[in-house]
Amino acid sequence: MLAMEAIHPVFCTIVPPHVLDKLARAEDPALAGPARRTLEADAQQRTHRRLTTVIGAPSLAPSPGAADNKVHRLIHDAQHKTDLPGKVVRKEGAEPFKDATVNRAYAGLGATFELLLKAFGRNSIDGEGMPLIASVHFDRDYGNAFWDGEQMVFGDGDGEIFLDFTLPVDVMGHELAHGVTQHTANFSYFGQPGALNESMSDVIGSLVKQYVNDQTAAEADWLIGQGLLAERVQGVALRSMKAPGTAYDDDVLGKDPQPATMDDYVTTGRDNGGVHINSGIPNHAFYLLADALGGKAWERAGQIWYDTLTAGTLSTTPTFADFAQATVAASRARYHDGEETQALLKAWEQVGVPTTQKKAKL
Repeated sequence: MLAMEAIHPVFCTIVPPHVLDKLARAEDPALAGPARRTLEADAQQRTHRRLTTVIGAPSLAPSPGAADNKVHRLIHDAQHKTDLPGKVVRKEGAEPFKDATVNRAYAGLGATFELLLKAFGRNSIDGEGMPLIASVHFDRDYGNAFWDGEQMVFGDGDGEIFLDFTLPVDVMGHELAHGVTQHTANFSYFGQPGALNESMSDVIGSLVKQYVNDQTAAEADWLIGQGLLAERVQGVALRSMKAPGTAYDDDVLGKDPQPATMDDYVTTGRDNGGVHINSGIPNHAFYLLADALGGKAWERAGQIWYDTLTAGTLSTTPTFADFAQATVAASRARYHDGEETQALLKAWEQVGVPTTQKKAKL
């Protein structure tokens, strides 16, 4: 088992930079203006994240319910400013607030906590009852949501391309899952390790939505961010795990660039080496596994992914092949060579990722 390396929290957004870059170049100022402001705000937060990593972040107080595996949520209103966290508007156990956005954030954080606890026995993001903190109404027309290493932040969208980012519960699950990865495998945020980081968040985000809706793998839509895109956009979501590359095809937003297999792997220096793009490959492998096994996806497919994430056997810079091989080891440890492992091997084969190490030529 590899020793745990120092945790380096990263700034992770749900909307990829390449999407915002394209919107920022739109001729319509109603589209370009919010996208440019969002990119500027993201850059500022990314810089803040780096400085916090160097200087050190203040320690969070432990959750009062940590010992009892109880959720502890704290929702703030940023009041359309960029100073975080903002004004506290709903604490754990408080009655619903007059603001629906606040209540959706509160419910989404709770749903993610519940999935982690009931499906995987994990007590919050860090496994030790970490409080779940969120801020809503960040900036004006802010078209993103992010995890900054300490808390969740949601924008209201511009109403033209993006709607309120608390509308899709999987967006909340996705961003909080970055915190789970941060406190476990701690994948770096570039290239294939970064794509695995993003994929793990899509997997957990999708599982949160399926858990909330009590859906089987066959009943789920496997879309990430469904309900986030405004009516004018030709698309259904930000990403599709079932059919990567088909989530949207819009004159302004562009076409979903995600590949489903290694045959179409995208080599790029943008988006931290394509972390939001090539994540479509491990995403699709997970979908294929869950679909083949049937039933509730968090029960077997999700368990294999969670076991892999928390086993401590991967470095912080794994390739897709490294991760695939680790999932096979995790599956065999739990399910031996049963149908779970056989379906897993087939899923990785279908997306073109090897599950055995190549022997060196003599």
